Amino acid sequence: MFADDTKVWRVIETDLDCTALQMDMDVFLKWSDQWLLRFNPQKCKVMSLGHSARYNYVMADATGTFMIERTTEERDLGVIITDNLKPTSQCVKAAAKARSVLGVVRRHFKRLDPQDFLIIYKSYRPIRPHLEYCIQAWSPYLQKDIYCLESVQRAATRLVRGFKKVLYEDRLRILGLTTLAVRRKQGDLIECYKILSGKENLDPNQFFQRSDTTHL
Repeated sequence: MFADDTKVWRVIETDLDCTALQMDMDVFLKWSDQWLLRFNPQKCKVMSLGHSARYNYVMADATGTFMIERTTEERDLGVIITDNLKPTSQCVKAAAKARSVLGVVRRHFKRLDPQDFLIIYKSYRPIRPHLEYCIQAWSPYLQKDIYCLESVQRAATRLVRGFKKVLYEDRLRILGLTTLAVRRKQGDLIECYKILSGKENLDPNQFFQRSDTTHL
C-alpha cells in the first residue's frame, strides 16, 4: 500500500494474509491519529505484486470509511513501479526527460567539439544522469527497453561537430564512452566486488553462494 511516501506491505499467500495486512493498516492509522499525522485515504493506493488476490482494503477517517483505490503503476522516489515489475514505463520516462534536455542543448549549442560535449553530456542535470538515475532498481533487461535508453545516447553523440555520418561505435570510441548497457554491467561488477571484499556493510551470503572449489 502506498500512502504518500509511506508503505505498508505483507507477503500475500492466503486470505488470512489479506486480513493481517488490513489489521496492520488499522494499527498504523491509530498511530497516525495519535501523533496527528493523519493520511488522506483518497490519496492512498494499493498494488499487488505477483499475485491476483483482490481483497478490498479500507481506511477510515473523521468523514467516513473509504475503499482504497487499486493501481497498477505508482511513482516512488522518482522511479515508476508497476505491478509486473517490468521497467518499461520507467525507461520511457527517463528517455523522454533526457530527450527534452537534448533538445535544449541542440537549440543552444550549434557547434560542439568532443570536449564540450562530454562536459554537457555527463554533468548533473543534462542528458546521461536522467538515463541512469537509480538504475540499480530498474535496470532494463528487455531488448526494447535497452534500445529505448541507448537511442538517446545515439542521438546525443550526433551533436558533436562532424559526427553525423560517423558510425555509433566509432563515435563512442572517439569520445571515450561505452554503451549504456556496458556501463550498467560495469556498475554491477563494481558493486559485487565491494560487497564480496567487505567494503559495503552487507552480508555477502545474502546475495551470493560461494563456490567450494578452488578452480577459477
